[in-house]
Amino acid sequence: MNRAYKFRIYLTREQEILIHKTFGCCRFVYNRMLADKKQAYEETKKTIKITPAVYKKEYPWLKEVDSLALANEQLHLERAYRKFFGESKIGFPKFKSKHGSRKSYTTNVVNGNIRISEGKLRLPKVGTVKIRLHREIPAGWTLKSVTVSMDPSGKYYASLLFAFESCENQAGTVREEKGLGIDYAMHGMAVLSTGEKCENPGYYRQAQKRLAREQRRLSHCRKGSRNYQKQKRKVARCHEKVRNQRKDYHHKLSFRLAEEYDAVAVEDLNLKAMSRSLNFGKSIMDNGYGNFLKMLSYKLEERGKVLVKTDRFYPSSKKCSKCGKVKETLALSERIYHCSCGNNMDRDVNAAINIREEGKRLLCA
Repeated sequence: MNRAYKFRIYLTREQEILIHKTFGCCRFVYNRMLADKKQAYEETKKTIKITPAVYKKEYPWLKEVDSLALANEQLHLERAYRKFFGESKIGFPKFKSKHGSRKSYTTNVVNGNIRISEGKLRLPKVGTVKIRLHREIPAGWTLKSVTVSMDPSGKYYASLLFAFESCENQAGTVREEKGLGIDYAMHGMAVLSTGEKCENPGYYRQAQKRLAREQRRLSHCRKGSRNYQKQKRKVARCHEKVRNQRKDYHHKLSFRLAEEYDAVAVEDLNLKAMSRSLNFGKSIMDNGYGNFLKMLSYKLEERGKVLVKTDRFYPSSKKCSKCGKVKETLALSERIYHCSCGNNMDRDVNAAINIREEGKRLLCA
């Protein structure tokens, strides 16, 4: 298995200049290879394979940066082509913009060229940089690659990718009392089959007034000026704080559930379509339910446990968790589920119990 840890790094002025050179060279090589591929196909109707090395004679300044970072741009372009030809919803590869694209590059570990020791990270060409190791790296993990990135707020990070052997299922089989069902809640975040309701803190809505004020000030600055750049970083820091608060909440909740349960069942929802069609776009995006499920999935996998996804058309809300009767219609305004068998409970809790039982059935199938 692979796992990435993201740490903040602190650069000197000379290292910042070299990092930005690497960002620019990677973007240039990607765009040049894409343009040459398009031109060759238009002329010969055949795809060609190009390597970054062919451009170093024409552009000697490409030798100043890490060659493995340039080589990874070739892999990224090839993967973009494979996705375009293999997946119907993926569009043709696009050119990277100098201002709009994510500033990052990836380099690989070869013959110990990347090392971590005593709070320092050694990177090819860049040299030794200070790194904030906020968590301990487990013994036996092998470093594979490093991705250096810069946030819009101006902070630099290094994402270290490690390889390790996954553990066997600690529980062996899923214990009856250690199964959990999670139902997505529109007005909160999630409801568990135990009856617990995980409320959505709404970090974005809490920061809306401050964010609007900073964006209003940004609109009054002359674009490209020094004050414009300073104010742009302030807006980015507001977004960064909201993102970090939401991520922290998701990590803590997913960690607790992964520790307590052997199997977790959830609905396979199309959250993107829900945000567009139900006029709850801001609430759904602020909820971050999709990212929470990703965190829960890999945390369960690390512990040898399972995440089960039920069919999105499974009638979890309409079905009675006691007698199994399915209602023909159930309005969204009906928050209490009433059944002729005498079952009266919160509709989200009822749905979570049904999802848990459906997950058990899928595991045994």
